[in-house]
Parts: sequence; C-alpha cells; structure tokens
Amino acid sequence: MNSEEEFYDAVTGFDSDNSSGEFSEATHKGDVDIHQTSRTGRHNGDGQVQENGIKKHRTTLPAPMFTRSDFSVWSILKKCIGLELSKITMPIAFNEPLSFLQRITEYMEHTYLINKACSHSNPLERMQTVAAFAVSAVASQWERTGKPFNPLLGETYELVREDLGFRFISEQVSHHPPVSAFYSEGLNQDFVFHGSIYPKLKFWGKSVEAEPRGTITLELLKHNEAYTWTNPTCCVHNVIIGKLWIEQYGTVEIVNHSTGDKCILNFKPCGLFGKELHRIEGYIQDKNKKKLSVIYGKWTECLWCIDPSTYESSKKNERRGGGDQKKPKPSEDAENDEADDMPEVQETVQVIPGSKLLWRINSRPPNSSQMYNFTSFAVSLNELEKGMEEILAPTDCRLRPDIRHMENGEIDLASKEKERLEEKQRAARKERAKDEIEWRTRWFYQGTNPYTGTPDWLYSGGYFDRNFFDCPDIY
Repeated sequence: MNSEEEFYDAVTGFDSDNSSGEFSEATHKGDVDIHQTSRTGRHNGDGQVQENGIKKHRTTLPAPMFTRSDFSVWSILKKCIGLELSKITMPIAFNEPLSFLQRITEYMEHTYLINKACSHSNPLERMQTVAAFAVSAVASQWERTGKPFNPLLGETYELVREDLGFRFISEQVSHHPPVSAFYSEGLNQDFVFHGSIYPKLKFWGKSVEAEPRGTITLELLKHNEAYTWTNPTCCVHNVIIGKLWIEQYGTVEIVNHSTGDKCILNFKPCGLFGKELHRIEGYIQDKNKKKLSVIYGKWTECLWCIDPSTYESSKKNERRGGGDQKKPKPSEDAENDEADDMPEVQETVQVIPGSKLLWRINSRPPNSSQMYNFTSFAVSLNELEKGMEEILAPTDCRLRPDIRHMENGEIDLASKEKERLEEKQRAARKERAKDEIEWRTRWFYQGTNPYTGTPDWLYSGGYFDRNFFDCPDIY
C-alpha cells in the first residue's frame, strides 16, 4: 500500500502532510436562498421551533465516555520512531464521538456575539465584539483532550438553529492534505461566516502541536464589513505519559478590511510557573496604528476591554506597588522529566476598574467530565431523531456508523466500522486512480478570497435546496 492509499488518523485528527497554504476562505452569496429554512427548521402544532426536526435538544450523551487508562500511546509511538506522526493510527478510545466537521461547528456556539456586533453603530464596538467572538470560537477546546474523527472525503455536516439565528454547512473537500471547508449565514441575512481549516501537526516528544492553517472570514452585511483572522496554535501536553492538558498560544490578528482597523490578540503560553496559562492580552488599533482599546482576559473564562490610558495607569500602579500577585513557588513537578504537569490555574482574571465585559464562557453540564468534557452545545451536535434521515444529506456526519456506535458506548463495533470505512475509502481512491477520475467536491470549489487575495474554498450554494441525488456513497 503506498502513502496515497493510506487513511490518516493522527492523534489530533489532522494530517500533517506539507501543504502549500493555498486554501483560505471567502464568501459566495450568488446561489444562496436564505428563505429555504422551511425545509430544515420546522414548527410543530404548539408553535415551538424545531431545528433539523428536533423540538428540544438533548442534554446528555447516550453512554458515558470510555476509560483510556487501558491504552498506552507510547506503546504505539515507540514502534513508529522516525515515521511521520500523521500516519500513525491511534486506538479509537482516544477519540471523542464527533467528526472534525462537527468540532468546527462549535465556532457557532456564541453566535449571539455576531448578532451583537451587527447591532453596534460604532466600528470600535463592532471590532471589540468580533474579537470576543474569535476568542469564544476556540473556548470549547478547554479540557477537550479526545480527538475528533477525521472526516471522510466528501463527508458533510449541516446545522440549522432558528433559535440562534443561523444555518451552517461544511464539507471535507480534500484528503491530502485534509481540508475542511465551512459556510454559515444568518437567517436574517445579517452575516456570513466561512473558512477552510487545515492545521499542520508537529510532535515534540511529550506534546502534539496543531499549528493553524487557513483564514476565517466574518462578513457583517449591514455594515458592508469583512473581518479575517487565523486561530491560535493548540498544544496537547503529555501524549506519552501523564495527564493530558491543553494550552493555546500565538498571535491572532483580526483585520477589518473596510476600515483598516486591526485587533492584535496575544494568546500567552503558560510559562515556567504557569502564571500566564490561558491568558490573552491585546489591543485594537486604527489604520494609523493609534491604540483605541486594550483587551484582556482568559480564553477559558472571559474577555474584557478598557481604554488604553486607564490600562497603562493601572499597570504602572501595579508595578510601583509590587503588584498584588504573589510570585508562584517552583514545585517539584516543574522539573519532572516524565510529564509536563499542568500548572495550577492561577487566580481568576483581575478586572481593572472601568473595564467592560465583552464575553463570558458558558458553564458546562454537571456531567461534562463523563461526556468527553463536551459543552451543552457540543452534546447536541450528533443528535439524530426519527425522520432526520429524510432531511439530511446521505454524507452527513450524523449518519456515520463508527461515530454513532462510539456515542452509544459500543466501542468494539465502533472500531470495526471505522476499519470498514477506512478500507472503503482506500478502495474508492484506488478505483478513481485506475479510471483516472479526479474527485469532485459537491458544495465548495476553489477560488480566491476577495479580501485576502489568497486561494480559497468558496461555497457553491444550493445545499439547502436539498438535491442530494448525486452525493457520493461514503458510508
């Protein structure tokens, strides 16, 4: 079997094949009929809104998560020294019962922030709120150490939420390298949100780092504004031994292509004693690089904004007074050669007087630790009730049997189905190669991002017309 015939299933769900960075995202509004929601969002007799045929979203998974204590990542990795990490198949016990396409959909959990940005007449307030949305979009990764399933080529996922005011469609548009494209729009024709994701995977001995690739674009149609940014780097520590923990770091630059304003957010690495763990600090500047606002907080908790002069005065007083924070003492764990123990989480964000709250994370379900640390929003993503199969595309993640078995607690069946799907994908690839047939995406096509000028995957439109007769048989 050559490398092109392998089905990649890396520890974070991403393939690390070299990618030329030729994919980003843009919008394609021409073929979209925003009023097609009656085909997906339905109403029952008592007038309550149903999303994708569901009256009320579930609050728990069908079965608790599996213990991973019986599986050793090192027992697998030690046999693969010198091989590319992305070509190593991990036991299904290290997965969570969601596809990466569904994981991307979690960007939409805090859609109210987009609606709030649309309502602001002040461009500074819009940028502040867009920055909060960009941070909230990665907040669900907190404590999510299970990896999502790699999407199969041609796999799709849709979500219509009339209660939150959006509909969403994504497709796995490439397998080498793996690229996931998504497109979402407001049901009130107030925004378009889209992107294509293809992280680069790096293995550092004790940790796995997912470097973000692909631009995210948010368009506020009422204001004729477009914002673009790239997500921070995500790192999972202790993949060999010890307790898994996550941090995100790097600089995120949000650009308003209409006004020239920028928001620069620094996701800070945890540092030697963990003082900076989860912290964010940044500022908004105009096109002349004048600072307009300072933003600070934690991506796991909340985000605040404040006037730059007030912020600087507070910092000066803190330095002059030596600060209220006590310097953490190094512990024996800091020098542990076996595991990078997660530092103790420092005190909550210290709010500077005069600050304005931009966003606060939603509390998770009380049994979240038994549900792969899912948020309430994530718990509902793979929900499948009677009648939904008649509405969904046959390529939708909800119909994928290995994920369904894992969600139901049937790990042996899930593993067998995963192997079957992998083999089916390999056989289909061989057949296409034999007949010299190129794969054709169904809902997205390659084009150019009108704001960044970079190659991109654009939404073709028409998904919600629900003409699924030519969808591939991937399950």
